[in-house]
Amino acid sequence: MSLIEVENLRKVFSIAMRRGGPLGAVRALLAREYRDVHAVDGVSFRLEAGEVVGYIGPNGAGKSTTIKMLTGILVPSDGRIVVDGRVPHQQRVEHARRIGVVFGQRTQLWWDLPTIESFELLRHIYRIPERSWKANLTTFHDLLELGPFLETPVRQLSLGQRMRADLAAALLHDPAILFLDEPTIGLDVIARERIRQFLTHINRERAVTIILTTHDLEDIERLCPRVVLIDHGHVIYDGALEALRTRFGRQRTLVVDLEAGEDGGLPIQVPNAQAVRREGPRVWLSFDREATTAAALIADVAARYRIRDLTVEEPEIEAVVRGIYETGSAEA
Repeated sequence: MSLIEVENLRKVFSIAMRRGGPLGAVRALLAREYRDVHAVDGVSFRLEAGEVVGYIGPNGAGKSTTIKMLTGILVPSDGRIVVDGRVPHQQRVEHARRIGVVFGQRTQLWWDLPTIESFELLRHIYRIPERSWKANLTTFHDLLELGPFLETPVRQLSLGQRMRADLAAALLHDPAILFLDEPTIGLDVIARERIRQFLTHINRERAVTIILTTHDLEDIERLCPRVVLIDHGHVIYDGALEALRTRFGRQRTLVVDLEAGEDGGLPIQVPNAQAVRREGPRVWLSFDREATTAAALIADVAARYRIRDLTVEEPEIEAVVRGIYETGSAEA
């Protein structure tokens, strides 16, 4: 059995319909009408222990709703969920003891208490042995640089400090699975990088399984070998990130620095490539990975021009994903 099994998962919300004008308001009171919204509509996937998976999609795709069902916050309308041998919404207390959850817009810390006192309360709530709690706190203190704000009330923490504290809080009880919903939203570059390094460490050293939802595709590129793309409640891609880039990001770019005056200012012409940009001696050549290889293209350019330097740029994952959503499905 996989660590997480999701089969034909569905969540339907009934939304009250609003009618305009005073008569509409009266009708709404007398006979309220509802419409069904399918937030998650037939989602299926499996995760093995130790995986780091990016669960991504546009706003309203159903990402957060799925996470809330996986954590036991919401009850599915239909389908099957088993997480580490448990049905989340049926075994909430036991399930909560074995998972960690971080929602980027919310905190599980006590707002007016110093950070360290929140950690103390969590030790008692989860009944963490004191030796394990101290060992984890020491580890997270070093990895997340908690020292400067352990005695600071949570309400006075910066967003980056609070997120680091929330990550530590979510892992103090040694969960097997960590659910992250937009953990780097609003953070600066340094704070995002510190959190990425921490997540890489706990996955590598502790084999913590991580499910990450985010709009920051750099998080996905840095952390997630596998991605699940969801749109309008449906999974439209589930597989390796690199395969996604290869399959749906066929256009690569060869950036060439020519020797000064090498081409006399004339457009570069090379088989199987198109010059899409130029700044002085630097030229960007776009080519289809299925029409030619980078090695063959470099050989063609070197045979025609004197080269000072060159690099190959892969398509940005954001552009790949945007293209998939614009077509409506990964297969299209």
